[in-house]
Amino acid sequence: MEFFINSQKIDITLENEKTVGDVLKAFETEFAENNATTIEIKLNDKNINAENFDEMCKIELTDSTKLELSVITMQELKETFEVFAKECSELSDKIKDISVNFQSGKDKEANILIAKLADFIDRFCRTAKYTSLFAEDFKYFIENGIDGNTIGSFFQDFAPILSDFEEAIKSGDTVLIGDLAEYEISPRLNSIADTLRQS
Repeated sequence: MEFFINSQKIDITLENEKTVGDVLKAFETEFAENNATTIEIKLNDKNINAENFDEMCKIELTDSTKLELSVITMQELKETFEVFAKECSELSDKIKDISVNFQSGKDKEANILIAKLADFIDRFCRTAKYTSLFAEDFKYFIENGIDGNTIGSFFQDFAPILSDFEEAIKSGDTVLIGDLAEYEISPRLNSIADTLRQS
């Protein structure tokens, strides 16, 4: 069989493992001992999810079996949060100048910044959900959220502001772009950065 962890092919020697479930169980124990957990499983290029997990685990191993695991460690998550905190602070500072960029014809720089903001929010939301896998280590983040709101509530409030910001950009309303950037978006980015530093 072929076995991959985070896209790296790993040589393993099977002992008493006969099924996909046997292999997963063996590695689950090892991951737990190393503060790591599995976030995605693929069997022969097909995702294993909650709905088909039990069924897939019963499948017997053959020479052609290909099993891929995506794994994250608690330490990697902590380090990612540190990088995100720095990135978020930088975005918070730069976003304040976006109106000036548009007014002075620096549309390219402004659009790059908008893309970075959208990309950051997407990556942050996807990564934040993994904290529940290390509940004790991320207790502050889980219990306190951002500005006392859960992550979901925070972004539920943030979403309309981002929509207004997008509309202001489309209509070329540089005054509204500047106001939203400075008084609504930048402070929220700072709140995210502060939370990440404390997590």
